[in-house]
Amino acid sequence: MNKDEKIKILRDLIKIKSVNGNEAKITDYLVKIFENQNIKVQPDYFDENSANFVAEIGEGKGPVLCFEGHQDTVAIGDEKQWEHNPFEAEVVGDNIYGRGAADMKSGLAAAVIALIELNEKERIPGKIKLIATAGEEFGAKGAYRLVESNVLDEVSAMVVGEPTAGRVVHAHSGSLNYRIKSFGKAVHSSIPERGINAITGLNYFINAEQRIFANTPLDPVLGEFKHSITTIKGGSQVNIVPDYAELYGNIRPTMVLGNQKVKEILTKVIKELNEEHKLRLEFEIVHDFFPMSTPAESIFVKQVVKAASENFGSKASLGIINGATDASVYVKKYSKLPVVVLGPDTWKIAHQTDEMTSITSYMNTIETYKKIARLFFE
Repeated sequence: MNKDEKIKILRDLIKIKSVNGNEAKITDYLVKIFENQNIKVQPDYFDENSANFVAEIGEGKGPVLCFEGHQDTVAIGDEKQWEHNPFEAEVVGDNIYGRGAADMKSGLAAAVIALIELNEKERIPGKIKLIATAGEEFGAKGAYRLVESNVLDEVSAMVVGEPTAGRVVHAHSGSLNYRIKSFGKAVHSSIPERGINAITGLNYFINAEQRIFANTPLDPVLGEFKHSITTIKGGSQVNIVPDYAELYGNIRPTMVLGNQKVKEILTKVIKELNEEHKLRLEFEIVHDFFPMSTPAESIFVKQVVKAASENFGSKASLGIINGATDASVYVKKYSKLPVVVLGPDTWKIAHQTDEMTSITSYMNTIETYKKIARLFFE
């Protein structure tokens, strides 16, 4: 496949509007490409416009390497703020602009092309799978569906193609979103003593949340434990004591202070606040994504570092991120699965107005993925 053909695949993907929940057209497009290459591919359509797919090459008698990526994007926001049309995949010099250019249609396209070229030129003494998911940007519904299908049972190692600019991310935090509901009793604001202010209940929780997470242990790889109250809603009118209020919070679990322990801590503090202050607070989990960490000294991480170093022009650095990926879902069931995150360009430009990827980084990623496969099967 020549350079122009590789660029065309990426531009075609960017031109397809696949905001979360509308991934089926991406699957349709890529399934046709694989079928034309006589590569085994299995689409899985669900909900109204969502789809996953699994493509596979190799002889099937050895270990299984998996490349993974999501097909959806976040929304574009105010299109008037875009200098480059988010769905035209405009090429300016070395850059391609558009929603999903970095996160992560470039990584997905790179994996597609790597699979095709490996199938043409290499003997694979095992299997290489490409898994593409729906809904990663909100809830990871495609990843959960794949776990339920057991398609990952035979996978030996995984590369997630999120944007890292060739940096080898061997660990990332989890992401736990939760909601606290506070129930009270509404009265006129001139007689607040006869009511129960639901916002006051949230105040007790906010103070407790800051206290209980003030001295959390430092993770030797992922670093500081991060926690934030991000949304508060309460009250309907200025002269009514509110009978309901709620807040949302986000926590970034680590390997040292994981999801289950965090949930136990929050459950305990809600119980104590309700008993001590006669409150009616309720706690629920909204999203529950796990941290992942593959040892830097592991064979797989070293293979990926070598491959990236050869193709990105300098010694690849190891790193971590505090964002979650589809791997957060996979490691719940496959806790020993070696995972790295590696793709074109950088996490910092994802989700932004005039999102872009560089053609150079995209091409480097294709070659890196092919080299990872060769090293993996040596």
